[in-house]
Order: sequence, then structure tokens, then C-alpha cells
Amino acid sequence: MDGFTYNNIFETKGIEYLAIIAFFLILVPFWVLLNRQVKISKQIEKALGILTSSVLKVPQGLFFSRLHTWTHLEKSGVAKVGMDDLLLHITGEVSFNKLIEPGEKVSKGDLMAEINHKGKNLKIYSPISGEVIEANPLLSKRPEILNEDPYLKGWMYKIKPTSWMADTNSYFLAEEASDWSRQELERFKDFLSSSMGKYSPDNANVILQDGGEICDQPLSELPDEVWQDFQKDFLSSKTLCHNANCFRNRE
Repeated sequence: MDGFTYNNIFETKGIEYLAIIAFFLILVPFWVLLNRQVKISKQIEKALGILTSSVLKVPQGLFFSRLHTWTHLEKSGVAKVGMDDLLLHITGEVSFNKLIEPGEKVSKGDLMAEINHKGKNLKIYSPISGEVIEANPLLSKRPEILNEDPYLKGWMYKIKPTSWMADTNSYFLAEEASDWSRQELERFKDFLSSSMGKYSPDNANVILQDGGEICDQPLSELPDEVWQDFQKDFLSSKTLCHNANCFRNRE
């Protein structure tokens, strides 16, 4: 047939095709192995009770306050609020004592709850302003949900916000929240070294020797003085701004 030319692709592009196929044959198992190793590493850290940034849950769609509370605006216009995973990893298992009731008004930075662990307490402050619609009824029956599932079942209140944009414009979202959480863990390590040196030098084994990693739930076995320092220096010493007015959290 005139004008017809036959080309053998394996004589022209065949080597390139084979190279691409070989690349993917190598890449896919390597990618699977790498992700498996990351997953195994996280499981080992969790099993060993080591608190690292890799074990922290930081959902990308929530707004995180510097006071380690979060908020999420639902389609209904009501916002859920709760405590972040880092705070609960630091304290260990806690019970929830609600301090505001449905129908009450709350302002950003107001005291909204206390958490308790073996008689040691921390004050928790509201990340937004608005009217309290509901307190989570599950937390009085199953307080462990706070630690097990702080973002879904373990929310603390539903609040109808009155100044959502102003309240959340300085909060952390998505990758910024992940980065901030890692930075806060490092800041907590510094706090822990300082406070333990004053009140609990015998519990220095809370900080592991290899790499300076800390045990999960480090505050759980530390004295009340360390909890008080944590409240004052880590949770309550932040300056919050609401619209043009700045104020410090009340203890």
C-alpha cells in the first residue's frame, strides 16, 4: 500500500515506556512501604505513651483558639465549642464541670467550664461570644468522651454566635492550626521543664532522656502546684482582642 509506513513502537518509544513502567513499579511499593512505616511509627509512639506532634489530632476545618479551645460553625448558624486534643493529651483523663447553662450569654474569653483530674482543676474559656443553646449531655454520663473524641462526640457547648467574624479572625485554621499545635507542644516542653524544676524534681522521668520527648498525659501525675502554673503561664496568660478592645482572661 503506497504511503503506508509501519513503525514498531518498541523500536522508537519502547525504551521510554519501559522506563516509565519500571519507575512506577518501584515507586508504588516504596510509597506504600513509606506510608506504612509512618503509620507504624505513630502506633508505636502511641503504644509507648510518647507525646509527639504526630499523635495529635488537628481537624483542618475547625478554628483553634490560643487558649486551646476550638469552634466550628454549623449550617444551622450554631457553633460547637470544645477543647483541643493537645490540651487533653497533656492533662490525661478529665471530667467536665459545666459553668454556664442554656439561655445564658457568654463573651469571648469568659469562663465557661472547669475540668478536673484527681482533684486538680483547670479553667476553660469560651472561644466565642453568644447565647448558649445546649451543653453536651453525654459528658456528664461518659466524661471519657472528652479525651476519646474531643471534636465529634466530645464537644462542650453549642453557642449561637453574636460576633463570629470578629471572634475568629485571629484563630488558626487548616495547616496553620497544625503548625501552631506543633509549636505549642514545644512551648509546653519548656514550661514543663521550668515548673517541674520548682515543684517536682523527683518526677523528672516524665521527660524522656532520648531526644527529650515527653510521656503522654504528663500533668496527670504531677502536683497541684504544676497545674496552677500551667493555668497561669500556659492557658490564662494570653491577651485576647475582641473588636477594638483587648483584655486578659479572668482567672
